Amino acid sequence: MVIKHVIFDFDGTLVDSLEVLISSWNSLAKKHNLKEIKHHEIPILKQLSLKQRMKHVNFSMFKLPIIAPKLYKLYQESLHQLRLFDGMKSTLQQLDRKGYKTSIISSNSRDNIIRFLKRNKVTTIERVLCSSSILGKDKLIDKYLSEHKLHPSEVIYIGDEQRDILACKKSGIKIIWVGWGYDSIEAIEKLKPDFQAKTPDDILAII
Repeated sequence: MVIKHVIFDFDGTLVDSLEVLISSWNSLAKKHNLKEIKHHEIPILKQLSLKQRMKHVNFSMFKLPIIAPKLYKLYQESLHQLRLFDGMKSTLQQLDRKGYKTSIISSNSRDNIIRFLKRNKVTTIERVLCSSSILGKDKLIDKYLSEHKLHPSEVIYIGDEQRDILACKKSGIKIIWVGWGYDSIEAIEKLKPDFQAKTPDDILAII
């Protein structure tokens, strides 16, 4: 079978949001007994697993229901600072012209993503699915496959983190890992993503 649908992660893949997320996180850190993230720590954090990062910033999954809504709100207030990575808008437009259906599956809030897409006049995204669960993407992928009556071989995911790779392996779809996001090559190489992209043009070539 051939690829018909292309699903993108949002933060770190389509959108350069690292500074906004760090700023939002640090705004909540002291009040919720979390460790602030210093800029000099970023290269090291990018090499760590999700579990190791959570330990580093003193974050527990039990805090997620409290932290997530506040983080999303602070993020929303900074939407004007966000930009698509260079070349991503053109990549989306070219995929659309070639007949691919493009969607987003993310752990950000759907409202934040829709607002960003409208603000930046991104009109080619057909579906936005979101989960507040950090590790819930495989369930959303399965839901997407079921609703669109797709075989896993007809879909490819574009993401930047270990959890994206793991979710795709669970759902049986291929993934293109992008090298400009939140996880470094050291963090993901043992997971063996199906493809690696160093530039948005690589995404088009791979597909």
